[in-house]
Amino acid sequence: MSKPNILLIMTDEHAAAYSGTYGHPLVQTPYMDRLASMGATFEHAYCNSPLCLPSRMSFMTGRYVHRIGAYDNGSPLPSDTVTWAHALRAVGYEAVLCGKQHFCGPDQLHGFERQLARDLHAELWTVDGVPRGAADWERGIVEAAQPWPGLAQAGPGHTTEIEVDDEVERESLAFLSDPARREKPWVLNASFIAPHFPLVAPQRFWDMYPLESIDLPEIPDGHLETLHPVYQRMRAMFGCADYPEVLVRRARAGYYALISYVDEKIGRLLDALEESGQADNTLVIHFSDHGDMNGEHGMWRKSNFYDASARVPLQMAWPGHISEGMRVREVVSLVDMVASFLEAGSASSVAPLDGQSVLGPLRGEGTFRDEAFSEYLAHGVQGPMAMLRRGRYKFNYSLGDRPELYDMESDGGEFRDLAGNPSYTHIVDEMQTALLAQWDPVAIDRQVRQSQCERLLIEQAHGLR
Repeated sequence: MSKPNILLIMTDEHAAAYSGTYGHPLVQTPYMDRLASMGATFEHAYCNSPLCLPSRMSFMTGRYVHRIGAYDNGSPLPSDTVTWAHALRAVGYEAVLCGKQHFCGPDQLHGFERQLARDLHAELWTVDGVPRGAADWERGIVEAAQPWPGLAQAGPGHTTEIEVDDEVERESLAFLSDPARREKPWVLNASFIAPHFPLVAPQRFWDMYPLESIDLPEIPDGHLETLHPVYQRMRAMFGCADYPEVLVRRARAGYYALISYVDEKIGRLLDALEESGQADNTLVIHFSDHGDMNGEHGMWRKSNFYDASARVPLQMAWPGHISEGMRVREVVSLVDMVASFLEAGSASSVAPLDGQSVLGPLRGEGTFRDEAFSEYLAHGVQGPMAMLRRGRYKFNYSLGDRPELYDMESDGGEFRDLAGNPSYTHIVDEMQTALLAQWDPVAIDRQVRQSQCERLLIEQAHGLR
């Protein structure tokens, strides 16, 4: 059998719950629905870090963030780090990037042969080849001087982000329709910015979501006053104010509109595959780098382990290899996806992978690991944080703080922290032991702080601070 082509459709900041495919009553995602009918949709997929660059570098390598040093949005991935683009090219693939991968620093390819479209966020975080934006834990938690302006910006309109995403679509469609694609197997990473803020969407998508129809975040009375300390600090640093209802509705409408906007682009890529005659021999994977809180728990943006921030859409379709219409309830993460498409392409990363391929379990051969690990080592916190999701339970650890435990089957909203309940002490102990066996927060704290100090000095030397 010939090697399959691989189409990776990546979005930015799309929380799985905000889609028709995952059960949201308002958000219209007909092309995600179409992809769900074509293959497998994973109900409980997690990113390996709820922030753009760390998540994407983990994805590029198939390894956890603390093992590759990609701590925050100012952490460059060393050029000699093996990526899946290297691995697939080594076995004969044409590996091409189109759009955002958020590479930080002078190397903007990391194994890809070429970049077809502009990477706006790489431009924002790299100045003359020098990374910028390192976090600084030595400063502690510095409260925002004013509320985060993202809600006030929400509305219909046109942005540079939309311009770039339209370019990514055009270049991806041109790539797929080019007869040269018949010459060798290819992997295309088509990566969009939407639905990442600014929450500004083209008018016809904005019109799909009248403000009076927009649902509001579920925040029980007294909940914000009892948030875990790490989230209290994060709300203060990110400027997550108690916004008026009209702004909350506008922000959520903008988010939903951008989701429908990028969903349409997914549909056009699927159409192009079929029209070019390549659909039957192409593994399609759609996913996002992380989610967005969208006002839940009084928070916006990401950077935490609530499902709105850390759980992502993940869909895989491969005719003849993955059954149509599958819904997978077991827990997986994005490093598992990397292991999967490397297996499909008969490629080896050489460097150790932290994920487990899901292709066997999807065929009924073996079982899913039913586990996901995620970590956060960037701004908004004062030390390392990590999450372990195993089966129904999610365990969160923050160095210097009390742990958290949630039963995701009985409390999907994550409102009842069970860590202090004596009936769950044995589960807390088991989960913490398992987490700390693979993740040393004290050692990682030292590594991160040293990296921050060195990178901040480089920024200062180049006049970036």
